[in-house]
Amino acid sequence: MRLSAIFMIALTFAAAAVVSLVAASFSVQLIEDTSEIGVRDALDDQGMTWAEVQADGLQVTLAGIAPTEAVRFRALSTAGTVVDAARVIDEMEVEAQSGIAPPRFSAEVLRNDAGISIIGLIPTSTDRDAVIEAFGDMAGEATVTDLLESANYPAPDGWEDALNFAVRAMADLPRAKASVNAGRVTITAIADSPEAKAQMERKLQRAAPPSLRLRLDIAAPRPVITPFTLRFEIDEEGARFDACSADSDAAASRILKAGIAAGAAESANCTIGLGVPSPNWGRAVALAIDALSRVGQGSISFADADITLLAAPGTDSDSFDRVVGELENALPDVFALTARLPKVEDPDAGPPEFTATLSPEGQVQLRGRLTSEGLRDLADSYAKSHFGSANVYTAARLDETLPADWATRVLTGLEAMASLANGSVTVTPDRLEVIGDTGSKEANTTVASLLADKLGESADYSIDITYKEKLDPIAGLPTPEECEAEIREILKIGKITFEPGNATIDASALGTMDDIAEVLKHCGDIPLEIQGYTDSQGRESMNQSLSQSRAESVLNELRARRVLTSSFVAKGYGEENPIADNQTEEGREANRRIEFRLIQPEAETPENETALESAEETGDTTAEEIGESDETEEGSGDEQN
Repeated sequence: MRLSAIFMIALTFAAAAVVSLVAASFSVQLIEDTSEIGVRDALDDQGMTWAEVQADGLQVTLAGIAPTEAVRFRALSTAGTVVDAARVIDEMEVEAQSGIAPPRFSAEVLRNDAGISIIGLIPTSTDRDAVIEAFGDMAGEATVTDLLESANYPAPDGWEDALNFAVRAMADLPRAKASVNAGRVTITAIADSPEAKAQMERKLQRAAPPSLRLRLDIAAPRPVITPFTLRFEIDEEGARFDACSADSDAAASRILKAGIAAGAAESANCTIGLGVPSPNWGRAVALAIDALSRVGQGSISFADADITLLAAPGTDSDSFDRVVGELENALPDVFALTARLPKVEDPDAGPPEFTATLSPEGQVQLRGRLTSEGLRDLADSYAKSHFGSANVYTAARLDETLPADWATRVLTGLEAMASLANGSVTVTPDRLEVIGDTGSKEANTTVASLLADKLGESADYSIDITYKEKLDPIAGLPTPEECEAEIREILKIGKITFEPGNATIDASALGTMDDIAEVLKHCGDIPLEIQGYTDSQGRESMNQSLSQSRAESVLNELRARRVLTSSFVAKGYGEENPIADNQTEEGREANRRIEFRLIQPEAETPENETALESAEETGDTTAEEIGESDETEEGSGDEQN
């Protein structure tokens, strides 16, 4: 009985164990199915259908090829929202990515009084130490801040040219910024004056390699105009601006438009400067010019906020009064108008006058009437101080009946004439006239401001000053190509020879050197290489040395004539690059030569530079011999060279 009971109990436990095992198996399968389905649905909802999901007990394995590393990580995160992240097994791979694109190399260089800083990304192939050393030489005792990073990628086309040009350019720009990219440089700078700006732009454009895209943004400070002056005149010859000032481009456009409508030439221009008395300057000037055009002939003058309208003698008084009244009512606040209608004078009664003339050669003559011996001495001394003691001739007579302000008018006229390259000043009791040519675009404004300041706002004066570019010390400079043409013409006329067997220039050639030096003094800072060549006779090393010595001799002769040669280089090439047959005496004589070549920025060899060659006696060659022309018997190669 007892045995039977024990057996039944064991059977019961066995049955319970089997039931438990079956239940556990079903539970595990349910968990696997639930986890796998849940994770797959979550991934599908996120668009990651590429992922494969497999559950094994409590673990969930993710497989497949993810398009990127970020997507693979997102798949793991998504699965972790369905099951415990510790249960997720990552067997995913990432699709192979294409090579990373090279970075965009660029650099920003900033230079000011505090020093130089450079920031950017450059290729490792760039000589960073050389760049920083060059900036250190420029900065002197100031600080050079190096914020450059480098990347090991090939330098793009045009990168080295652009960076090298920017480094050279910054040496001449004490306050500037250069932005460097492959094949492109942008320079922002401040010049001290409009003339310095023009010179700076010309120098940078000449130095830039042809393949480089150069953008210049150079600002020049606006001049301070005191008093702020404008003068517009209409006479029998037409309408014109004797002086024009404006405070903005918009005001200048409005003023010029009014002047052209009144009959002025469309080529007229206004100086934009500082010191305007009112923001309504442009409107006031336009109203005044329109009023003068309705009056007929005369002049309208502005000196700050004071306006003087001077009608021509004989103008209808009723019309004059009506126009003046309308102008007074229309003018903006601040501006004050003085209107004058001179009486018609007897044409037979000529007024006393004083005249000063300045010739293109700089000779000055003072004629007419002066009030006293003291004024005559003062005018003579004043003129000599401006134009040179040897250039002034005074032949003025004395007249004690002249007006009390005659001395002021005479000296003011002489001061105005100092702004001219040539011309004249005429002083009468009622009027002062300045006529002439100048090389300064601001001369009209300068003279008008001077006359208004010294003679008073209501004074009657006339200015007829013509700007001529050839007289401008900046704009009148010849281009390097024009210098080349001038030197070529000189060398066609006169040959330069050396003494036999050495580098001393023959005395007969010194006149030609004088002519070349005179041209180069007006050519500015042009890059020029003076190249020496010999024939093939003699030892090559001796020929090389002789050609170098002769090139340096030419350079020294130019220095002795006070030519600025800081941008010149002397280099000997020996018997390289023959231009004629060395088997004949004529050919050897042609090969013994000096060549002047403009150095092009991109060129590193003489063949790529623009040649300034001495002209042969034949007209179709550009090589002028500065070699020997003496007749010597055939001897050693050194003597022939």
